[in-house]
Amino acid sequence: MKPDIHPEYREVVFKDKQANFGILTRSTIKTNETITWEDGNEYPVYYVDISSASHPFYTGKQQFVDTMGRVEKFRKKFGGEYQSTQKKTKAKKTK
Repeated sequence: MKPDIHPEYREVVFKDKQANFGILTRSTIKTNETITWEDGNEYPVYYVDISSASHPFYTGKQQFVDTMGRVEKFRKKFGGEYQSTQKKTKAKKTK
């Protein structure tokens, strides 16, 4: 390896403030803030917006979209008006 071209690889805490969840791992991310970790040592900290503790997929709070219901709702709302305009444009194209 070439000397002096690689970033510093160190232990960093990634902290999710929203869920009060943190994980200690190694990274090259640069940060100026530090935090005292569970082992009593002080580590650089990087705050994240979302983590496995707050992501809807991992917490089970994910909402599934009912696509069939959306199509039916669209047809109910625009069915006659939308279909009639589609027929008119097709008739114009065939002439």
